[in-house]
Order: sequence, then structure tokens, then C-alpha cells
Amino acid sequence: MRFLLRRVVFYALTAWAAITINFFIPRMLPGDPVTALLGRMQGRIDSNAEHSLRVLFGLDQDTSLWQQYVDYWGLLLRGDLGLSFTHFPTPVADIVSQSLPWTVGLVGVATIIAFVIGSLIGTFLGWRRGTWADGLLPVATFFQAVPYFWLGLITIALLSVNLGWFPSSGSYDRGLVPAFTGEFIGSVIYYGFLPALTVVLSSVAGWVLGMRNMMVTVSSEDYVTVAHAKGLPERQVMLGYAARNAVLPQVSSFALSLGFVVGGTLIMEMVFSYQGIGYTLYQAVSTHDYPLMQGCFLVITLSVLVANMIADLAYALLDPRTRTEDR
Repeated sequence: MRFLLRRVVFYALTAWAAITINFFIPRMLPGDPVTALLGRMQGRIDSNAEHSLRVLFGLDQDTSLWQQYVDYWGLLLRGDLGLSFTHFPTPVADIVSQSLPWTVGLVGVATIIAFVIGSLIGTFLGWRRGTWADGLLPVATFFQAVPYFWLGLITIALLSVNLGWFPSSGSYDRGLVPAFTGEFIGSVIYYGFLPALTVVLSSVAGWVLGMRNMMVTVSSEDYVTVAHAKGLPERQVMLGYAARNAVLPQVSSFALSLGFVVGGTLIMEMVFSYQGIGYTLYQAVSTHDYPLMQGCFLVITLSVLVANMIADLAYALLDPRTRTEDR
């Protein structure tokens, strides 16, 4: 219970600090979003409405920064993220709720696939260390070193431009109406293949190397030697004794990576013009859309914190020593 309370207090303070920074950073950026909105509307909004817009968006110059901060917390606690400047007068919550499932669906599935494939390959490479299997390590290191956007551009040039197998941008065929039909789901999978392939190729190498290194360390432990001495089948020793313990750090890293799924694909979504939360954040930053920026940052921050908390609890359940050391 003491361990749990400490973690809850720690993450509550972290959330408060992150939300406070989230409030101040957009206001420190150069440019005036209300003036930009009036210019973008090209006369469709009366210039006399400027003061009303500033009051509406919580940017009234007659209101102190502290009062804006208090008002921001009040809106946040009521679940109101404000109105988007770019898509005025659409609520930020609606825009975020529309873009979030695309990112979670695409990158979440790709991350799970990369984790499973990488851990299995890493288990095999670590168990077969010193053999021909070590020749695969330079390949894994190469893919780990290649940046997301560069790998995305290579896949577009090869599989889309030259071979014409997959579309280079978008998330589904714009000629279809979004619905839970086989045709639409097939279109989503078809358009999401290249972005997903980029995420898998970029991240699988990290799982391979991490699992391989842990397998090398665990393979020399006494309980593995005893398992061999008992005459247990090699596959049982590898999976039931060595891999079972080597996967613990991988599980912790996997939980953390799920948190970064929400915000860690900004460049990938920009390269493929994929309508996820990263692309929405990019549009918000480009247009000084404070409420939309804050909404995206808030979702990303809370996702990372929740993932960290889940990782902490999962690790404590898997390894009781962490609970003992915390006393």
C-alpha cells in the first residue's frame, strides 16, 4: 500500500507540472493567434470582434496570466479543452477524439508486432550467441540507426513511386464513406501498410538488441545451468527459464513505448500525411492554435504518465524485489 501511495503522489505531482508547463509554453511562442485567425478568415469575422475572441479563447490582455491559469484549470477539470483556432468553432476535444484512434490503431498495432517479433528474434540470437546468428546483429543495428523519416521516404520511393504497390499518403480511400464495412477496413489497412512497415522496421531492431543482450546475461545464471544439468529440453530451458526472466526489462520498456505511441509518430505522420494526433499537433503548431496544441500535448503527456504508472505496477508485480527496495 505504501508503495502504491508513493507512486500515486509522484505521478500526481508530475501531471500537475506537465499541465502547468503545457499552459505556459504556447503563450511564450512568438505570434498573435487571434490576429492570425482574423487574417485567415479574410473578413468573415468583424475586426471589432477581436476583444470578444480574446476573452473567448482566454487570451484577454486585461486578464492576468495567473487568472488565465486558474481559468484553464477550471475548464480542464470540466473536460473542456476550448475551441480550436484553426477549425473554429469546433471544440478541441472533438478534433483530438477524431485523430487519436488513427494513431493508436496504426502505431499501437505496429508497436505490438515489433515487440513480439523483436523479442522472439532477440531470444534466438541471445541463445545462439557465437554462431552464424550473430551475423544478423549488424542488420539490426543498421535499422536501429536509420531515422524514422528517412526510412519512410525510402519505403515511399521504393514501394509506392517505383513499384506502385501502395499509396504514398492518406489514411483511406477518400472515395469511401467511413464505416465499419469490409471495404473501408480493407482500405484503412491498405493505406496504413507503409506507415506501419516504417514503424516496425524502425523499432524492431531495438527490441532485438535489448532482448539479445538480456538473454546473454541471463544464460550464465545458476538456475539456467541447473536446468541444463537436470536434462531439461533445450527449448524449455530457453523459453521457460532464460527468456522468462530476460523479458522483464522488455515488458517495462514495452509499457513505456505504448505511452509514446500517442506522440512519438509526429514525423512519420507528417511524411505520410496520416491523420493522426501527430499530424494534428503539427498543424496546430504551424497555425499558433494554442487550445489544439494544449489538447494534443495534454493527451500525449497523460498517455506517457499512465504508461509509466502501468509499467511501474507491472514491474512490481513481476519482480517483488522492487517493492521491497522501496520500503
